[in-house]
Parts: sequence; structure tokens; C-alpha cells
Amino acid sequence: MIATPCPHPAAPGAAPGAYADIRPEISVVVPVYNAALTIAETIGSVLAQTFSSFEIIAVDDDSSDASLDILLAIAAQEPRLRVISQLNGGVSSARNLGVEVAAAPLVAFLDADDLWAPGKLAQHIGLHRDQPELAASYARIAFIARDADTLEGARTVSTLCPNTPRLADVLGENPVCTASNLVVRRDWFVMLGGFDQHLKFAEDQEFVARLVSRGAKVDGIDDVLTGYRFSPDGLSMDLAQMHAGWRVLVDRYIDDGAVRASLEALYCRYLARRLLRSGGSPLRALNFVVRGLRLDARSFMAERQRGLATVLAACVAPLIPAAMRRRIFA
Repeated sequence: MIATPCPHPAAPGAAPGAYADIRPEISVVVPVYNAALTIAETIGSVLAQTFSSFEIIAVDDDSSDASLDILLAIAAQEPRLRVISQLNGGVSSARNLGVEVAAAPLVAFLDADDLWAPGKLAQHIGLHRDQPELAASYARIAFIARDADTLEGARTVSTLCPNTPRLADVLGENPVCTASNLVVRRDWFVMLGGFDQHLKFAEDQEFVARLVSRGAKVDGIDDVLTGYRFSPDGLSMDLAQMHAGWRVLVDRYIDDGAVRASLEALYCRYLARRLLRSGGSPLRALNFVVRGLRLDARSFMAERQRGLATVLAACVAPLIPAAMRRRIFA
């Protein structure tokens, strides 16, 4: 069930405007917590979309910086932006509240420090119009630096599954990658109960796993439409927590020890590659490689070029300065 946190008493919604009586085709839900440095650019990337029948629902999760003031200033000029504030409940709580008040049959998610390409919504809308039975869609993402203001020039991008992702695909290397890449039908989201508010990490991966495990059709768009900002600062700690969250997630779906080992080997490869391309700890990347090979070398080396490249990169990375590592492994 989607929980409804108590709204912050001091937070008004956006003023009504020209779009107030027009039902949008898609609602964009943006959870916001202490994102004053990036939220204007993030909202700007939505307002720059070539498709215009949307609403933005920004849910401020009790920020202590200027995030709420920035959002309200934008909303005063942009009637498609609604601003809601709640007592701090976490990112899943904020997303769920946004969907609860959403007016459109489709919902897209965008984190407060990520960016979209201008054609993002148009391509997703086109795909869902062509395939009305589609429950959700995703595209490829670009991994961009923390200070980047565009997707242009990204040297690392994600890949798609050749077909509808299976549970093993989602639990392994997760082609959706981030909630900022996901568009889902609102009726499916509500039926499944939204994001799990008890999970601190992998909550978006868990939702996609739940979606595909229920037989939902999910399709991908072979274009780079989302910019995922990353920073090497604190990345090793974040990935360790992601790994721990992944284990909690897999416990819900996989009982077979051999299958679990195979999936964890793939996930270790994914974590090692994230560390290498972001300039994170090379020793930590090597640890993920060693763990993955010990768990299931065959799975780790699946897609031999990717597996071998990850092993070689992790072995030489400790010998290379961080700035050069980022250039080489991106």
C-alpha cells in the first residue's frame, strides 16, 4: 500500500495556472532532499522537453537547505510544477506520495540531481502509445560528472536487454540502473504498492524486480535519454551499502544457492565497473572482482569481452593515478 506521509504545514502547493484543468499525459515525480545545488537544472531539463503534456510533482522531503525556496520560486512562474513538502520520510516515501497525487496515467521518476535529454518524454510516450499493454519502459543512461550540465560528451553509457528484462536480468546487472530512467503506468504502480519504504538501498531495483516477477511487460528505448550524475566521493561506502541492500533484495526472490551465487557474481562485476569508471577505490574494485570470480567465474565472465576487460582493468588500476583512471576506464 502506498503510504501518505503528513505534509509539512508550511509548504503550499503550486499556484493554479493555465494547465490546472488539463489532464497531462504523464506525471514527473521528483523527490527532493537538500538538492539546492542541482534542483534548478534538474527541473529545467524537464521544462526543456519537446513533449509538453506533463506535470511535475516535486516532493520536498524536509530539506534543511534552500531546495524548497528554489522550487516555490520556479512554481510561481511555471504552472506545470506542483510543490509538496512532507516531514522527512525518505526517497521512497517521497516518490510514493508524488504518485498518489499524480493526475496522469503514466509516471516518470527523476532524482533531484539527474538530468534528462530533451526528447526523453516524447520517446517514452510514443512507445507506450504504440504498445498500450506495456507496463513500464526505460532507456539507456549516460554516467556524467557531478558538475556536468548536459548529457553531451558522456563516455560511459548503459546497455539494454535485447528483450523484456527477466528477473535474473534485473537482479544481476539491472538494465534500468536508476529510478530516473523509469516510466511506469500508474495503475501498475498502485497495484504493486509503490516503492518499498523499508529499503534504504536498491528500492528502485526491487520495484522493477517486483514488476517483472508479476509478468509485466517492460521494454527499452535504444537511446541515451537520462544523465546519471556520480561522484567518487564516498562511492566505496555507497556501493558497500548497495551490495548489502542487494542481498536483502535477492533474499526475497531467490532460494537456490547456485542461482544466487551466479547473480551475485554479475552484481559484483557491475559494482567493480562502477568504481573503475568513476575513479573510486581501485582496491575496492579489485575486491569485487575477486569476490565475483570466487562466487561464479563463468557468470562473471559472461559476455567475455566485458568480463575480461573488468578483470584486467581492476588488476592494473591500483598502479594508475586517479585522474588517469577516470579517463581510461570511463
